[in-house]
Amino acid sequence: MADLTRVTKIYQEFPEKFRSIILSTVSAEGVPQASYAPFLMDGDKTLYLYVSGLSTHTTNLKQTCRASVLFIEDEAATQEIFARRRLTYECAATPLPRDTPQWQTLIDRFEQRFGHVIGLMKGLPDFQVFQLQPQAGQFVMGFGAAYRVNADDLNSLLPRRQN
Repeated sequence: MADLTRVTKIYQEFPEKFRSIILSTVSAEGVPQASYAPFLMDGDKTLYLYVSGLSTHTTNLKQTCRASVLFIEDEAATQEIFARRRLTYECAATPLPRDTPQWQTLIDRFEQRFGHVIGLMKGLPDFQVFQLQPQAGQFVMGFGAAYRVNADDLNSLLPRRQN
């Protein structure tokens, strides 16, 4: 395994390469659904999504308050398809009320990051902001190089437990 300090720095910078996440949700009946969503991330690793109420993943987030997210290295950039660099988080999902200072601040951040399309969407009443708070996670650098995200400090890593 590589030096934990070096790997932690790579982990901390890894999400900055992405504008969207792969989102996994499950319905109240247990039906899984894979999707994606553009996101914002705070320094404490809290993620925010701005999603349509018409989408299946939004319904699932409302019903179960759970999600898994995946950041994964582009296939074109990887040297080994079986060992793509990736980060997963298991998250608690909370809808944020519209027309609050926090909601407005986040919408402003979405507009700064994603441009004028947010200005068009923010008037649509079905769009909602969800906060995804990671509860656990894993960062994989490659073969034999997997780390647990420290649940007590999401900016740090721990060696992966052997099964």
